[in-house]
Amino acid sequence: MMQYNRAKSVGKKLRYISNKKLAVSEPNPMWFGNKSNEPNNPAWTNRNWLKSRFHFSFAEYYNSSNTNFGVLRVMNDDLVQPKRGFGSHPHSNAEIVTYVVEGKLTHQDSMGTKESLGRGSIQFMTAGSGVVHSEHNLEDKPLRFIQMWFTPDRRGLSPNYGSMSGTQVDSKDKWGHLVSSADSKIKTPVKIRCDANIFIAQITEEKTRLQLEVKENRQVYFLAIEGNPTVSLSSGQKQKFGQHDAAELYGEEIYTVQGLGHVLVVEMKNDRSGGRGDL
Repeated sequence: MMQYNRAKSVGKKLRYISNKKLAVSEPNPMWFGNKSNEPNNPAWTNRNWLKSRFHFSFAEYYNSSNTNFGVLRVMNDDLVQPKRGFGSHPHSNAEIVTYVVEGKLTHQDSMGTKESLGRGSIQFMTAGSGVVHSEHNLEDKPLRFIQMWFTPDRRGLSPNYGSMSGTQVDSKDKWGHLVSSADSKIKTPVKIRCDANIFIAQITEEKTRLQLEVKENRQVYFLAIEGNPTVSLSSGQKQKFGQHDAAELYGEEIYTVQGLGHVLVVEMKNDRSGGRGDL
């Protein structure tokens, strides 16, 4: 596993995180109920069944200076090879949101839910008082998804599951607002039990300029899912991103996002918890 360190700050508003600094985990397939790896299978794009990039402390990776960013407790960028997955396992007291980047994700849980979701789709689960679920790639092509865990606004909530298909929100050259707080009056396909918003944009034209306003006492975790977008500050400072790169963005500021790419934004209250204070 690679040691995780934040890379650099662009002024006091943007903290850039190179994908080279993310912790990478490739666990034993038997730990999750899988068969042995098939490194010679031409359909596989990685020798191990799972390659997971951890943005925060998770599983065998722990860094006391990197445990969360506000209510965002986990962001794992997972690549799962064909016919593999995560066997049944429990969760509690977390809002779990998964965004499908490529392939098809099949979910099953103790509430009786079973469904498969493709590119651009989102599933959410209120683990609350306790739920058991599994996540698999049952297809013949690799699956990539971004899984996020949030701290809920209260413990012991009733378990719940929901989803949104990838065609429900238009995010081509614009921000698609996918997730918002259950307490918010904003209409989004997915509602979760914490103060957080998730936006997606797929920038397909070089001329596109997307403004991202982060208000005072708010903050954003920015992920370049695909492509090479650039984020500019009002001061004129810029930061270019590659696939898997990320950043912490702080308000009050209006950022501009441009350049071909597929980006994910998690917006939340700046509660002064988490983030890296050792830059």
